[in-house]
Amino acid sequence: MSLVIGLTGGIASGKSTVSNMLKEMSINVIDADVEARLAVMNGEPAYKEIIEEFGNNILLENGEIDRQKLGSIIFHQADKRQRLNEITHPEVRKRMLEQVETAKKNEEEVIVLDIPLLFESKLTYMVEKTILVYVNSDVQIQRLMERNHLSSAEARARINSQMPLSEKMKLADAVINNNGALADTKQQLLKVLAQWGIKRA
Repeated sequence: MSLVIGLTGGIASGKSTVSNMLKEMSINVIDADVEARLAVMNGEPAYKEIIEEFGNNILLENGEIDRQKLGSIIFHQADKRQRLNEITHPEVRKRMLEQVETAKKNEEEVIVLDIPLLFESKLTYMVEKTILVYVNSDVQIQRLMERNHLSSAEARARINSQMPLSEKMKLADAVINNNGALADTKQQLLKVLAQWGIKRA
């Protein structure tokens, strides 16, 4: 039996760091962001729908979608953002579930779905257990400012656009506190996996 775990966090909480730790343990991590990029490549079903909806002027010279141009449209128009999500989300879920099925057939012990908006998008039905990577809000703001070269106000605006980590904590099966050293984060991760019967050195 394979255990399917949903990994989530907030912006600049360190979810990618934990995701990389899992990969280093040879655990299969299926990344929603990667699948979202692949789902809109030229020739994919979502690609055609996006062009029908948004027009040819969102394309780069090579025919691929200009993500920045599309992003600037949906950032300011909630209805357009909603429409893009309606097109892409089912495709992303389909791609991820296909990979889960393949991993189960290969009898992999554990499969991790790295989904930033796991709770917001109500995708917990896809997983059996959930791990949240948590940081204090001041740490989160500081890391986001440094990583994306943002002002404090810009960083707060981005963080406030997501469900608060304090809310996500109530929904998660396990919480990894990522305020400290990486070694501490890894110990917490190993402990969670061990509690769920997954032994990794």
